Amino acid sequence: MLKLFKENIRIALGSIKTQLLRTILTVLIIAIGITALVGILTVVAALENTISSDFASMGANTFNVNQYENTARRQGGEERKIINPIISYPEAVAFKNKYKYPFTETSLSFTATTTAEVKYEGAKTDPENAIVGVDEYFMTNSGLETSSGRNFTGFDIQNNAYVCVVGSDFEKGLLKDVNPIDKIISIRGARFRVIGVLKEKGATFGNKQDLRILIPIQVARSLFTAPNINYTTSVMVSRKELLDQAIDNAISTMRSVRKLSPVKDNNFGVVRSDDLINRILGITKYLGLASWLIGIITVFGSSIALMNIMIVSVTERTREIGVRKALGAKKITIAVQFFIETLLIGQLGGLAGIIFGILIGFGIATAMNFVFVIPWGAISAAFITSFLVAIFSGLYPAVKAALLDPIEALRYE
Repeated sequence: MLKLFKENIRIALGSIKTQLLRTILTVLIIAIGITALVGILTVVAALENTISSDFASMGANTFNVNQYENTARRQGGEERKIINPIISYPEAVAFKNKYKYPFTETSLSFTATTTAEVKYEGAKTDPENAIVGVDEYFMTNSGLETSSGRNFTGFDIQNNAYVCVVGSDFEKGLLKDVNPIDKIISIRGARFRVIGVLKEKGATFGNKQDLRILIPIQVARSLFTAPNINYTTSVMVSRKELLDQAIDNAISTMRSVRKLSPVKDNNFGVVRSDDLINRILGITKYLGLASWLIGIITVFGSSIALMNIMIVSVTERTREIGVRKALGAKKITIAVQFFIETLLIGQLGGLAGIIFGILIGFGIATAMNFVFVIPWGAISAAFITSFLVAIFSGLYPAVKAALLDPIEALRYE
């Protein structure tokens, strides 16, 4: 049985070499479909990994209480919008003071501006820096770490110290070639001493996280006095099993702060960090479905091409099939011979498609600064797809070859 299998493989390889150009073109057609499938799935996997890495730093045990807009239920046949009021500073402070759930730390923050100009000695930056007013718990709750220096202390926040923690881009620009720690930078005429540099985070959806500067919240409020400043309250729960209860308690506390009656809906939002990740990853599933659709359409075309080449091969080798049958070859032997030839061509196309797809996916992921991962799922899908294509394409030609009448086949010219 093994010798017969080896013989069939040898015959299949010989037939492939005989029709090399036609085989190469068929392999390329199959490879294009597999490349589309693997390439898009590779990019999607890299995108999902990048999103997970970016947002996982927020911590799965973190949630924010903030403002958001939502669409209300229909009234009188018309849909109206409800805009939730901003979370003011007194409300944020009142929430922090009232919220005393065990194993939690609450931080207050707000984005003072996203267009600040920062100066150091005689140099200055473009006005594209974000200034964020924070307290001593902000960095911990946001999953931020320093590459050098330190975080804010309670003393810094309580005494409104003019100190700051800068993003990593400042080491490449304004504070290049110097040790940033203890250097004095100027923001709106106020002088801040740099006490820390954040680890590089990169850009997420256009948000340049490495161009921000963190300063104590009260100092930020004194420098940036725009009306209707919206504050964010972030809560980290140290014990994951208490997260749901902590959120329920936070909702109750915020309703109390806003003096909402029991019949009124919440006019604020509670957003879990893991919910945010899941929502974004849910969007990437559509990209995966699109890749499957593109891949299936292309692979269907390649399966037709593969079936065509095998039917032509059966026709060209009709006399050979007649000789084999005259010498005692069984129908199953003839069918297996052509079937193995089809499988070889299909797997060659699948292998080429996998290699091209991974290379293209890696190139796109690198160009877009995604975290590349080897798409084992896409590779498995490609092998299974190419195998199914070979079975679908080889079944009819193999059966046709097996059912040829030996006498008619020997007469064929």
